[in-house]
Order: sequence, then structure tokens, then C-alpha cells
Amino acid sequence: MWARRFVGNILGAQSPLKALTSVKPAASTISQSFSRVQVRNLGNLQPRRRKYKKAQKGRVPVRVGGSTKGNYMAFGDYGLRVKDGLRLSAKTITAIHSMLRRQLKAIKGLQIWLRVFPDIPVTTKGTEVRMGKGKGAFDYWACRVPKDKIIFEMSGPSLNQELAKDAMRQAGFKLGVPTEFVVKNEQTKQPKKSEMPKTCIPFQHAK
Repeated sequence: MWARRFVGNILGAQSPLKALTSVKPAASTISQSFSRVQVRNLGNLQPRRRKYKKAQKGRVPVRVGGSTKGNYMAFGDYGLRVKDGLRLSAKTITAIHSMLRRQLKAIKGLQIWLRVFPDIPVTTKGTEVRMGKGKGAFDYWACRVPKDKIIFEMSGPSLNQELAKDAMRQAGFKLGVPTEFVVKNEQTKQPKKSEMPKTCIPFQHAK
């Protein structure tokens, strides 16, 4: 008897928890929560997640099979191509991008595309450290850039070839390898898949 009375009192009374759950959030609140998108700027060039927090050192890939991925102009009108393989750090990429924006700040509607992304963790150890004791601590993010790959592209309504060439020349000083200024034309633009040659000689049809 007392059990029925106890259950009836619980069902009859409106508990604070039920009052809270009965209130529905406004539609504007839901839309605002879904409209928030995380934007990652060039000051924080690193992958969002990675399966392993450390990686082996590896080597810069040498394309002996004729691959031309990244050797064509895909977005802008002017580009910067490296003539030798290198490992590029996120700090260097950010410095080059800042320098390009500073040199061409008078150009309205300037667009800069980054064709490489630092997704490899590099670890370091201190000087005069004995052998063993595991791998070193994480230091910075880097990427391996093969030979003849385009790393930066730019375009703008009032950007002429002389200004772009001078800016790319100064950007090449920060890389430490020979670079080449590339202008978009029939030979350097990204071809269609049907127009790609069936057999490829390394670094020939992308130059």
C-alpha cells in the first residue's frame, strides 16, 4: 500500500529535473553551435591528429618512377619550385608566407596557396647525451619536399610578373636550395587525366 502511494507521489509531482528537461533550446542557439567552425591559421601549422606522436627520420623521396605529383601549377598564376629535395619545417613555411604577404601587401585581393604541409614530427636530443634512453623529445613539425615540386603559388588582380618574381626570389633565400620561378602556361598548368602521357620519363614533361 505504501509503495503505491510513494509511486503516485513521484508521478504526480513535477520534479525539477523534469522541468529542466521539458524546456527546449531555441533554434538560434542550435544554429550557432553548429555554425562554429575551427579555423586553423598559418601560425599553427600542424596536423589535427596523428596515430603516433613520433616518427622515424626517413629520407626525402627520390622519384625514380616518373611521378609528377605537385610539379604543375594548379591554383595560382605564379609559383615557386624547388630544384633539389629538402626537409621543410613549419617555422620556415610560416616565415616565407609572412614575407610574401609583407612584400605584396599593396596588392589588393592577393591569394597565396601552400602546396606542402608539415605533418612529420621531428625529435631532437640535447648535446653530449649518451646513447640509448629512448627516442628524443618532440621539437617541431616538418615535411619532405621532393625535387621539382611547387611549394607556393600566388595570384592577384593587379599582380604582375615582375613583382611576383622578386617576391619569390626573396622567398627562395630562406630555403637553402636552388629554386625556380614558374609562370602558368600550357606547359606548366595541371593537365587533364586524359592528356597525361602513358609513359613518363622522370621530371621531363613537367618542366
